Formats: sequence, structure tokens, C-alpha cells
Amino acid sequence: MDTISLWQLAALAAASTLVGFSKTAVSGANTISLAVFAAVLPARESTGVLLPILIVGDLLAVHVYRRHAHWPTLLRLFPAVAVGVVMGTLFLLWADDAAVRTSIGAILLLMTGVTLWRRRIAEKETGAEAGTGAEADTGPAAGDEAATGTGRTAARGYGVLGGFTTMVANAGGPVMSLYLLSAGFRKLGFLGTSAWFFLILNVSKVPFSVGLGLIDARSLLLDACLLLFVLPGAYLGRVCVDRINQKVFDRIVIGATVVGGLQLLLV
Repeated sequence: MDTISLWQLAALAAASTLVGFSKTAVSGANTISLAVFAAVLPARESTGVLLPILIVGDLLAVHVYRRHAHWPTLLRLFPAVAVGVVMGTLFLLWADDAAVRTSIGAILLLMTGVTLWRRRIAEKETGAEAGTGAEADTGPAAGDEAATGTGRTAARGYGVLGGFTTMVANAGGPVMSLYLLSAGFRKLGFLGTSAWFFLILNVSKVPFSVGLGLIDARSLLLDACLLLFVLPGAYLGRVCVDRINQKVFDRIVIGATVVGGLQLLLV
């Protein structure tokens, strides 16, 4: 890791603030932080620096939304995610920075297209969604879609991709965001399920990252300078989330995913 200039450190600090915001408000916005870290630092090394920052953001998100997780969905996802993490670890053994950026950017854009297609089909079959029951905030808005055969297949596919992308470049957030949106989760259920999912997943990735040399004393020293910037971002996200309309929330998540994917392809 080369010497970092003042403007590069400022960019990483801003990206760390956005991590906090994404964890408590708009999960897809995290891809912008990913792109900034990958642009300022070598792509492989950036994943090791970003992981502890993400874990701090996860802890803050769990503290705020811990009661809104949908555990049946989490339990269905984890076996497929474990497969994806192993695949991502093997990929990192030979992939260079260009391969990492291109692969993740392409996957994010592909999954965005798949999700939009699935949502359009679902709207044609069930009509426009209406109403907001209190129970909708803790799980899928239109019933437990993940319990169906199609839902289980989708959970496996998104789970493998989520595990792969989060191991390769900490980019599992957009993939899981797209899955939860496609399953009909509303804001609080979305944020609570995401918070627990990524806290458990990111902590489990630490031994793999250390073994690959992605986390070391130098990366942790940089983390020590950046962690404090996560706190104001998380606070701002918590203040803003109640003011974001559900449709706007969905569009922001998808839009941020597209922007992040394009940035990874073009950097």
C-alpha cells in the first residue's frame, strides 16, 4: 500500500461516512464506497481495508434495527452464501485488480437487470402493491415469497452471488439488497435482515481475509484513522430513513447499485 495523499485520505473518509449511512438507510449506496476505495487503493488491498469499517457499520445497524430481522430468510441464505465465499476465496488466489473490478461490476449490473425483470413479472401477476400493514415491516410485504420453490431457487442463486461478491470485493450488499427487494421486503424488515446478515457474514470473512494477506498491520492502521467517520454517517442514515418513501427507497437502492456497478467497470 503506497503513501496516501491528503485528498485520497479525504475521499476514503467520505466513503467511510457513506458506509455508515448505507448501513442505516440505503444499503445499495455502499457500492459507491466500494468504488471509491477501489479507485484510491489497489482493488485487492481495498477489500481488506474496507472490511473492518463495514463491520463497525454492521454493529451500528444491528443496534438500531435488531428487532426487525426476518430470520427464516437468513437461515435459507447462509448455506448458499458459504458456497459463494469459498468460490470468492479461490478466485482471489489468482485474480488481479482488473479482473476483480470487471467481474464485480458486471455481476452487479446483471443482477440489477434480473431483479427489475422479476419485479415487472410479479407486478403483472399480482397487480400493483397497495397498503402497508404493520407486519410488512418485519418480512416480505406480500407473504413469505422465499418459502416457495421459485423463492428457494432465487435464495440459492442470490446467496452464492452474494457470498462470492462480498468475499471478492465486499460487494455483497447490492446483491442481497436486490434479493430482499425482489422478495418484497419493506424498509424496516429490509434493514434489519440486512444488518444481521452482513454482521454475521463480514465477521466470518475476517479469517479468510487475514489468510489471503488482505488484512494486516498497515491496513488496520488506516482503518484506525477512518472508523470514526462511520458514526456520523450512521446517525444521518437513521434520521433520514423514516423520511424516505418506500418507492423512492427501492429506486435509490437500485439506482445506487447501477452507479456502483458502472463505476467498477469504468475505473
